[in-house]
Amino acid sequence: MSKYPVQKSEAEWKSQLSEEEYRVLRQKGTERPFTGEYNMHFEEGIYTCKACNTPLFKSSTKFDSGCGWPSFDKSIDGNVEYIKDTSHGMIRTEILCTNCGSHLGHIFNDGPTQTGQRYCVNSVSIGFDKK
Repeated sequence: MSKYPVQKSEAEWKSQLSEEEYRVLRQKGTERPFTGEYNMHFEEGIYTCKACNTPLFKSSTKFDSGCGWPSFDKSIDGNVEYIKDTSHGMIRTEILCTNCGSHLGHIFNDGPTQTGQRYCVNSVSIGFDKK
């Protein structure tokens, strides 16, 4: 049994998510850079997991990193899981939603703010709740 509170079959995920959302969130894919809805989005509110609506990032932590994906310097405590990722010949840290285990993106230690962190997130992995 999975450690995530939200449990769904692959058929249920496929019926709930678009093809692209499923590819990224459930199969650990990546959207093309500079194409995502939230890359240059700077309204006040909360960014949530697209699969289960768990709050992940506050808009006050978002910044333009120029990398082509939404970037944040801090997550909402306890809502993001960190997993070592050695795929594609690289060593990175994958970020997942702690509620459903969906893939969000990766975190890097090259952020320009005081935290030094850059959460590089696929737009398709997140939703937005306006303040």
